[in-house]
Amino acid sequence: MTDLRATEAILSELIAYPTVSTDPNVAMIGDMAQRLEDLGARVEVYEDATGGKANLFATIGPDAPDGIVLSGHSDVVPVTDQDWYTDPFALSERGDLLYGRGTCDMKGFIAASLAMAPAFAEATLHRPVHFCFTHDEETGCLGAQALVPELQKRGHRPSIAIVGEPTDMRVIEGHKGCCEYTTRFVGLEGHGSNPDRGVNAAAYAVKYVNRLLELAEDLKRRVPRESRFDPPWTTVNIGRVAGGVAHNVIPGKAEVDWEMRPVQYGDAEFVKEMLERYIEEELLPAMRAVSPQADIMTQTIGEVAGLEPMDVNMARTLVASLTGCDTADVVPFGTEAGLFQQMGMSVVVCGPGSIAQAHKPDEYLSRAQLSECLSMLGGLRDSLAT
Repeated sequence: MTDLRATEAILSELIAYPTVSTDPNVAMIGDMAQRLEDLGARVEVYEDATGGKANLFATIGPDAPDGIVLSGHSDVVPVTDQDWYTDPFALSERGDLLYGRGTCDMKGFIAASLAMAPAFAEATLHRPVHFCFTHDEETGCLGAQALVPELQKRGHRPSIAIVGEPTDMRVIEGHKGCCEYTTRFVGLEGHGSNPDRGVNAAAYAVKYVNRLLELAEDLKRRVPRESRFDPPWTTVNIGRVAGGVAHNVIPGKAEVDWEMRPVQYGDAEFVKEMLERYIEEELLPAMRAVSPQADIMTQTIGEVAGLEPMDVNMARTLVASLTGCDTADVVPFGTEAGLFQQMGMSVVVCGPGSIAQAHKPDEYLSRAQLSECLSMLGGLRDSLAT
């Protein structure tokens, strides 16, 4: 069986696990852990408090620092309300394209890594290779945020990470951060005929949204001169505004889901500071003048660091030599890469498939892209073999 056919067989098995972020992933993690243990890898599985989610960190090669991490997330986005031509959790093919939820985002890279694992195990490596597969990347990188402190606690000191998100096998050296929040408003219900006797939580949510949109414009004027992102500034997005039960009832509760994608750390702090001041100086005093119990609370869903482009990046140099790609780009979407960079690693994002296919119905990955990924990993194996 060729490397490509072996990879497709593994990918078919992985796609069959419906690891939507809201559901458990332990069965898939257990399968991958057993596969790597059978090759002699040193395998560590970290379960979350529920026992339904887990991260996997496995090592082939010497028990030494300076290893190379192959990183991927096991979870996928939902298929609810999407019209698929085929069963999203059964790998299918049409011509050169392989269809299924997670094919490009990002079980294709995981399958390629697992398919190459026997080649790494058979070689005498002068540096370790680590396989790092996480849960809940799609919902705030929760798995990686829990895993990084555990790796540090256990003394793992890899020097390079390759995060296999879909980049069309381009080398990506930077991306924005991703910060997600839900802000909840507690007002005072009442009859719609006398709005001044209530505290309209929906109305205050709208005021809050308007302030967010004003700050979004302010962020455009804070854009760093050297920013290479598109758009070059920190963005703010309002994802959901909800509140109220009927036309004639003053809403007592409301929620706003929102996010920002910082190009620089100071932007996130600027937005949070301005919002806190607005709440404390304007919104809450007005609300509590009517109802002392009124409140505004913001829940942090996830704050994931961006991947900062570095002048010296060993991962960029390595992956460029393996792929023949002589340029490195930046992208607006987020990954777990910034978390590994915070551990002190050199990091790039490079994987098969296009982000344009991610999260859509009939998600697919081309065999050509999968072959390119296998070539990169094969070159990595050759470069590490003594």
